[in-house]
Amino acid sequence: MSTTSVMSSSSISVGIGVATRYLDLAGVFSCALLGGAVARTAGLDLFGFLVVGIVSGLGGGIMRDVLLQHGTPVALTDYAYLLTSFAGILISFLIRVSEQSWNRLFITLDAAVIGFWAVAGANKTLAVGLGWLPAVLLGTLTAVGGGALRDVVLGRVPAVLGGNGLYATVALAVAAITVLCWYLGIPEVGIGLGIALALVFRLTAVHYGWNLPSGLNWQPHSKLASLMRRRFRPAARRGGSDSREDSS
Repeated sequence: MSTTSVMSSSSISVGIGVATRYLDLAGVFSCALLGGAVARTAGLDLFGFLVVGIVSGLGGGIMRDVLLQHGTPVALTDYAYLLTSFAGILISFLIRVSEQSWNRLFITLDAAVIGFWAVAGANKTLAVGLGWLPAVLLGTLTAVGGGALRDVVLGRVPAVLGGNGLYATVALAVAAITVLCWYLGIPEVGIGLGIALALVFRLTAVHYGWNLPSGLNWQPHSKLASLMRRRFRPAARRGGSDSREDSS
């Protein structure tokens, strides 16, 4: 390999690393801002804003870095991360936006966060030498982890678990596109394509109300299935049937 190609490869890696950092910070700011909005809805005080905003803004990245085991989580070594989350929290604490306007902004920011963090998480995982599957999984975790932790802190079922306009599905698709472009040798294209996909896919899913199916109610109708259903039907129903038979 020539010196020129080595230098070119090195410069691309540095460029991807810088882009990943700024995408990470953009995700921290956006999600801290969204966390502050949720704290306002819950009627929390300033300390509550700080806790919910920091968990929302930094939680996904910290989980990713802990699982990567590639040094101390960057949120604890790079002060820009905490300062960026504080900036998002402060804005959401000081500025009150009307509910209708905020809902429109929330959806757009939510879609942007998915793109920023799924791309950053996948690129960072690939950069430390892991394969495509961990990159897709950690890219998805980076995108959805902070919001899930925020909901757990507030005592709510994490929105990522259902009825949320394909939130995790969008993150998974973005991480997969990012990984594919990395292996094709066009990681820069993967960054732009991933963010664009997140915005289009997420906003379309919210607009049309797309969601994954919940538990299905299909039951087999064979004789064996009927016997099994009678054998394992709830005790309360059996008790009710027995008591009716005894009284007759």
